[in-house]
Amino acid sequence: MIKRIAAVAALIPVMLGVASGAALAHPAPNAKAAVVTLTYDTSRAGQWAGAITQGAQNWNAAVHNVRLQPASSPSSANFVYVATSGWPQTTLGPIVPGGSRGQVQLGQEAVDEGYDMTRIAAHETGHILGLPDDYSGPCSELMSGHGPGTSCTNAKPNAAEVAQVDRNYAGGAASVSPKQHRIVIDAQPAPVLAGAH
Repeated sequence: MIKRIAAVAALIPVMLGVASGAALAHPAPNAKAAVVTLTYDTSRAGQWAGAITQGAQNWNAAVHNVRLQPASSPSSANFVYVATSGWPQTTLGPIVPGGSRGQVQLGQEAVDEGYDMTRIAAHETGHILGLPDDYSGPCSELMSGHGPGTSCTNAKPNAAEVAQVDRNYAGGAASVSPKQHRIVIDAQPAPVLAGAH
């Protein structure tokens, strides 16, 4: 009876398609690639500097495959933050070192309407990392942007957003497919007219 149990126990890994033993003959697939470092410039960001720093820290604390850090010079940055008077708009990534340079325009009009500066900066950085808008999402979803209204100040990505960014950069910079980067404009929604259907 003990021999039968031992024989069945030895067959279980084979039937499940898993290896038994301490060492595998080949390395595991999807070995972790090097973390992608993206550099940014804030020399034209004006009053947004603190919000940008906090937004970048929020992303760095959450994701594993990409790291945001200030550039040593404006010309060496992978993307730039610029203070503007309009609504925020950003290059939709994922941006990679050596690829097209991205730009985040941080619009004062959104701040004047009452939106949180750190949430705006972190949200726009999410576009640089390849995330689209989802205005119908809850406040806990950073990429819901202005959808939840001015009372929403959450500036941290949720688990699904973190997972998507980590997937975007999972294989290192070389694995990110080249994209025709487009500009995402986070425009304020048009007011609903009385009697409109």
